[in-house]
Amino acid sequence: MTLEQPSLSAACEAVADGIEREALVTVFGRCTVDYEGRASSTLETGDRHVMLKPDGAALVHTDEGQQPVNWQPPGCEHDVYCERADADGSGEAEIGTEAGDEAVDRDDADALVLESLRSNPDERLLVRFQRVLQVSAFSGTDENDLTLSGTEEDLRQRILEEPDLLEAGFTPLATERATPAGAVDIYGEDSAGRTVVVELKRRRVGPDAVGQLRRYVDALERDLHADADVRGVLVAPSVTDRADRLLGDHGLEFVSLEPTGD
Repeated sequence: MTLEQPSLSAACEAVADGIEREALVTVFGRCTVDYEGRASSTLETGDRHVMLKPDGAALVHTDEGQQPVNWQPPGCEHDVYCERADADGSGEAEIGTEAGDEAVDRDDADALVLESLRSNPDERLLVRFQRVLQVSAFSGTDENDLTLSGTEEDLRQRILEEPDLLEAGFTPLATERATPAGAVDIYGEDSAGRTVVVELKRRRVGPDAVGQLRRYVDALERDLHADADVRGVLVAPSVTDRADRLLGDHGLEFVSLEPTGD
């Protein structure tokens, strides 16, 4: 999805949708940049390109050089909203993109604000666009990991042949076990008899994989008897910082395992 010379309100909605879909979002236009954290910095008005990545990274580029002039690392939280001057011109009011904010006339927006927040340490990157020339949102994955080998089927066979790779006492009961949310890669029980849902990924993964696992767990909890205790385990070589945080928030688990034992 790409919009050229959109209104600030249209750009705001497009960026919000991209963040919600965990897409790669880029915005180019006239903006200021403020950074608050262990140090503070300000870039006055200029034409800049801002990239918000689904792993939480944020990059601000000018028309010179290969390095960003400001950035945030993976694991940050992205937000977007519009601002406009108060009626008396003395201040600013936020104009949201949620359904409850529709009563506010966003066509009066004076700025599109991109915000990237890091919690540890506390850091805040704030980009205010007075004019947006282009906004784009792309959904996709990069399979070209030069260090990657093996397939999800290789990963499945490793666990089926040696269940203790997942955890001691794990017993696989089925593969591709159907649920209302889709087929579970490996369905089994732990040493305490609790149901275990295992989602396999052959490469480093982000929040999408956590959401997928959460849907499987929720579906099985509804499908099984009322007091069923369902554990969800994501198995992959590694996860992003944001995905790791979401696993903890949802009470899910992670096991680092390569597709092959080489």
